[in-house]
Amino acid sequence: MTKIRMKARDVAFQFRMGAGFPGDVNRTHPASIEPCLIDAAAPPVFFGQAVLVDPTTQGVRPFVAGDVSVTKAYGITVRPYPFQQSSGNNYGAAAIGAATAPASGVTDVLRAGYIMATVVGNTVKNGQVYVWTAASTGSHIQGGFEAAASSGNTATLAGATFNGVQDANGNVEIAFNI
Repeated sequence: MTKIRMKARDVAFQFRMGAGFPGDVNRTHPASIEPCLIDAAAPPVFFGQAVLVDPTTQGVRPFVAGDVSVTKAYGITVRPYPFQQSSGNNYGAAAIGAATAPASGVTDVLRAGYIMATVVGNTVKNGQVYVWTAASTGSHIQGGFEAAASSGNTATLAGATFNGVQDANGNVEIAFNI
């Protein structure tokens, strides 16, 4: 009888490996990341979300319905590393990639570089990036990225392009201000 030993190097992905988690900066050079205060009245709600600076609070906030004509985002929220959301009783029991962004204090914002984000629609390399500004509905989340324009619902981001096709989870790399 032959004894077969499996090793970690013998593991294979049946289809396509996931591209990453939203908010991950996947190319550290070049990347420009800065800490920013969060607008406590309207905080970013997830990592990998385009943000603007609120002129009153000087904190970062996500896009809203009145921002449909904005063409330049201040940056994109970055997932800190290491970061794992706690379930409250058993640290690490929450699913990887399911952590939520902080609602107050300081958050990291990518000003220039390559970052992973979730997108609605089918992307292409060098494709234009849009941000959903209307109220959340179905798969469209206010402040989330879109692959296609929707009149009155999306803002066109200058200086941002998709760097390929999204994975099965809808994650794609965005080149921002490169």
